[in-house]
Amino acid sequence: MALANENYLKIPESRFSDEIEKRVNAFKVLHPTTKLIRLGIGDVTRPLPEEAVSAIHKAAEEMLHSETFKGYGPLQGYDFLIDKILKTYRSSGITLDKESIFVNHGAKPDIGNIGHILGRDNIIAIAEPVYPVYENAAIMSGRGGEINDEEKWSNIVYLHCSKENNFVPELPDERVDIIYLCNPNNPTGTVINKTELKKWVDYALENQSIIIYDGAYHAYINEPDIPHSIYEIKGAKKVALEIRSYSKTAGFTGLRCGYTVFPKELMVYTRTGEEIPLLKLWYRRNLNYSNGVSYVVQRAAEALYSRKGRIEIQELIGYYLENAKFIREKLSELGWEVFGGVNSPYVWFKTPRNQPSWKFFHELLYNYNIIGMPGIIFGKSGDGYMRFSGFCSYEDTEEAMKRIKSNY
Repeated sequence: MALANENYLKIPESRFSDEIEKRVNAFKVLHPTTKLIRLGIGDVTRPLPEEAVSAIHKAAEEMLHSETFKGYGPLQGYDFLIDKILKTYRSSGITLDKESIFVNHGAKPDIGNIGHILGRDNIIAIAEPVYPVYENAAIMSGRGGEINDEEKWSNIVYLHCSKENNFVPELPDERVDIIYLCNPNNPTGTVINKTELKKWVDYALENQSIIIYDGAYHAYINEPDIPHSIYEIKGAKKVALEIRSYSKTAGFTGLRCGYTVFPKELMVYTRTGEEIPLLKLWYRRNLNYSNGVSYVVQRAAEALYSRKGRIEIQELIGYYLENAKFIREKLSELGWEVFGGVNSPYVWFKTPRNQPSWKFFHELLYNYNIIGMPGIIFGKSGDGYMRFSGFCSYEDTEEAMKRIKSNY
């Protein structure tokens, strides 16, 4: 009798976006001609940078000819892309080894798969509200324990985040082994400054913990005291791996490409106390589970580092940030409590009249024909909040704020 991994039965069968679509589709049945504006979406909507598309065409043409055809690529990624990544870090005063970079299919797979090379008995800490993948990855790997009446998992430490601390996670009272930090944060759009991040690095150094640092939105940072990389903090190479993605930076949600940094100094330990470089375990994992990212996609990513590519990326990010700024300003003018939207494409806000998230979701949908992201999706502590996204057109963003303003 073949047995199931029953840990997979502990998480929802569908993604949170599926639940939203069910409710939106029910609305469409009753109102088939109504124009809906999607402000909840976490997907990009603008076209790819021209430099990336040109690189795709050129690389695809190479695949037509035997002398330039590419099959399996290097396990960690092609040097032409890794060299560009390393140069970007060096421009910020951060020195990394080529062996530390692993090109991947975007941030999400590595966020989940990192659990394959970490011991089952590690205590996991996550902030809440939280990107659901962190929690679900711990549960599916058997690290969650049992769920209690408060819908918390017994073996996961939930880091306190609330409006009182501007949704910046607080250090845990107990010792933890693995810490997920997202900066800028999804869903709240808030950020951890250098002083606060140093506290986390110091904690990890003292407790021999590892920080899984999700920097998927680092390119949206525009304030000087917010670190673009955790390696700007002294000692971070000893305790942190960093995950980045081209998805939100350059619109690669459909192409899938990013990279994870495993510094040589980052160690894990056997039960007898032997030090093992984490990158060696990750290399073995990829050796058996991955054939790498396609040559065509990596050429597209490389093109983003050209002069024209960097300009196009900044225009793209600026477009989305302007939307987020506009949303933040208009909601603030209504007197609503608003967070994020400065160094992030996400705006997190308290629902008016303290409504539960799903109730306000339906009010937005049926009264204003706007789709937002209910905060409850990101954990129970997110109830009573909503997330709006800047990943929309200027025109639709302005129209959505006009609809809300006219009724509040």
